Formats: sequence, structure tokens, C-alpha cells
Amino acid sequence: MPLNRPRMITQAVSDVRLPENYVAPLRQIGFRVLVALGLLALVVVVVYVGRDGYRDADGNTLTLLDSVYYATVSLTTTGYGDITPVTQGARLINVVLVTPLRIAFLIVLVGTTLEVLATRSREQWRISRWRSRLRDHTVVVGFGTKGRSAVDTLINGGIPPEQIVVVDPSPAAVAEANAAGLGGVVGDATRADVLRRTELSLASRVIVTTHRDDAAVLVTLTARQLNPTATVVVAVREAENIPLLRQSGADVTVTSSDAVGRIMGLSTVSPALGAVLEDLLSYGEGMEVAERAVLPREEGRSPRHLDDVAVAVVRGGEVYRYFDPTVSQLLRGDRVIVVRPAEELPWAPRPGTDEHPNGEEPQPSESES
Repeated sequence: MPLNRPRMITQAVSDVRLPENYVAPLRQIGFRVLVALGLLALVVVVVYVGRDGYRDADGNTLTLLDSVYYATVSLTTTGYGDITPVTQGARLINVVLVTPLRIAFLIVLVGTTLEVLATRSREQWRISRWRSRLRDHTVVVGFGTKGRSAVDTLINGGIPPEQIVVVDPSPAAVAEANAAGLGGVVGDATRADVLRRTELSLASRVIVTTHRDDAAVLVTLTARQLNPTATVVVAVREAENIPLLRQSGADVTVTSSDAVGRIMGLSTVSPALGAVLEDLLSYGEGMEVAERAVLPREEGRSPRHLDDVAVAVVRGGEVYRYFDPTVSQLLRGDRVIVVRPAEELPWAPRPGTDEHPNGEEPQPSESES
């Protein structure tokens, strides 16, 4: 299907949203009430202990009830003046203790307004701190079915959620990403200013899963302009749009409609083959496809003679099928794409995790020996 004229989404402002712990409103109100009562009780104790330094309008010393009354009207700044500090010590205590407590009490009472200002400042600080830590992260454009599946695979492969940023025009989709521990930006990813908010220039991977191929082309062009070196993986609906995406800067294109159709056709012809393909595409159980480094003990071997079932070899950035004569013997620095059990083995790290330190070959556990 040829590309249609893109529908421009006019959104001048994009919002960065980070995951945040939720506190129930009743719990917040209860905490404020307890703080206010605590401040009131502290003033009552201070006034009652120093009651000899206070006099009421008739010149009498204060009782406990008088102390509670004075603390209440003082903290609320009502100040009827019927009870006053008359000694120097009582006045000093009012200056250095009661007055600060009065201010704190007022802050608690008008905390709703102040909290809005504090929350905005705190959110800006969190966003600035979050951006300063983004390095070699992954930007996922679109958090629909494909985007969520891609994120699940990345997290299961060892990439921390805080190193993944989601861009989606839907606030609900970004809120869902926040609930999963991901950072998010609400906005149109075809706009350069929106992608800049993800620190895309410092990202190492970009995944584009938009609903339309024309939008995918625009996002890819924008992303490649902001970051010429990142790996850009794009989901495309129609295979005829792949050359255009390649010209736009996509490193890898995945034709979602053709792939699904092919799996459905194979499953119809051979249900067993469909079950195997479904197993390979699922994560965490059965079989999985993974890429790993060639181990020292595997150097010089044929890809056919590994402990894992090798299907391809990566050498010098080029991918060779396992039966290609060019990779008849594995060399140091090669990487192999294998089919293996989904259970993680110490000598075969999952995709996205660091290789064994110092390039040493890990030893199998006793159970594996």
C-alpha cells in the first residue's frame, strides 16, 4: 500500500512522566492531621511547663485547659490577648519556639496549595535528574501491543526498566508505561522537540512501533537526524515500504503483517511447526533464540558442533547462515545465534546482559557438570 499523506498532530507541548509511588489521599490527610496535633501538643506542653510566666486577663496563672486554649489561639494566629506571657523567659520561649511552631502549623493547614508548588518543583528536579542519568538507553516509540511486547522482551533480556523511555501520544499509554517502571513522554514522536525530551541523541537503540507506515518513516527520519549512530528497529505493515524505511535510516525492519501471515500459513499446513515457532517467539519457557559470544573452547569448531543449536554466525558485522563455508570454523570475536533452552545458563548469557568479565569462560555449575 503506498504511503498516504501523514496526518499531522498539532501538539505544541510534550510531557515527561516518570513512575511515582502512589499515596492514598486519606493517608495524606491523616498524616497532616497528626503533624498538626503533634505541633499543638508540643506547644501545650511548653506553655504548661512554663505556666508561671503567663497570666490571664484576671492575673491568674494558667491551668492545663488554659494552656490548651492559649496554644490553640496562638498557633491559629487568632490571638485574643486574654492570656499573655509576662516574664522574660516566657516571652523568649514564644519568640524562639512558639512562633516557629505557629508558622509550621500554618504550613500544615495550607499544605494543599503549598504541596502543588512543591510537587511541581520536585517533579522538575526528578526529570532533570532522570535525564542526566540517561546514557545508552532505549527509546520505544509507541506503546501498543508491539511496543509492550518489545519492552517485555528487553526487560526479560536484562535491560533495566529505568533505561527504557516510551513515547506515545496517549497519556493512558504513558501512564501504563510508568506503572511498569518506565519513563515516558506524551507527544507526537514525529516532532524533533518531543524526541529530544527522551535524550535520544544519547540513546543506543530506538524501536519504532507506530500504527502507520508513513508515521514510521517520519519518526525514523527524525530519530536518525538526532542520532546517526543508534540502532533503529522499525515495525512496518507493508513490505513494499521497507526500501523507503531503509533510506530513512532504519537498520532493521520487521514486517509485522507478513510475519503473522506466514506463521498462520505454516501453522495451517503443519500445526506442529506452528507450535515450534510460537515456542521460539515466547520468552521464559521452552526454547528461545539468543545471540552470544563464541566461547574460547568453541574456537576452531564448526557451528554444527556446538552445545547449543547454532543457526547463524555474526562476523565483522555480517550475518552468515550456519552452513555458509565462510564460517565453517568459528574464530575469536565471532558471535553465534543459537536456539537453546529458555532456562538461563551461566555460560550463555541472555541478550542485553554483559558478557562474562575479562572475557573468561565461566565454569558450569555442579548440576550442569
